[in-house]
Amino acid sequence: MSSIFSKIVNGEIPCYKIDEDDKCLAFLDINPNSQGHTLCILKREEDYIFDLKDDEYVSLMNFSKKIAKAIKKSVNCKRVSMTVVGLEVPHVHVHLIPINKMEDLNFSNNLDLDKNSFKEVCNKIKSNLD
Repeated sequence: MSSIFSKIVNGEIPCYKIDEDDKCLAFLDINPNSQGHTLCILKREEDYIFDLKDDEYVSLMNFSKKIAKAIKKSVNCKRVSMTVVGLEVPHVHVHLIPINKMEDLNFSNNLDLDKNSFKEVCNKIKSNLD
């Protein structure tokens, strides 16, 4: 059975897409810890990050770095954190979370954003991609 992220990759479920290349896709988390919280995924479905092929792992990390730099330019934060948890969706994904304090990494603290807020931050991040 396809993961929800594979359904996003296949266009079966909409997302606030920031960027993509042939191997990776970045989109806003719909249950964000903070404004700009983004998920970077490998398009190929794989459950565990350390089961990725070496070139896929490097591609995902380089792609995530590019997206994190755009987020940092777009959102007022001290830094963009990166975490890979992987228990909630069985599809490798990197969380890029703008933070100002450690509490911003608490996944039980979700922002309630409307569609316009999602679109606004998505467009701002897109505009800051190098």
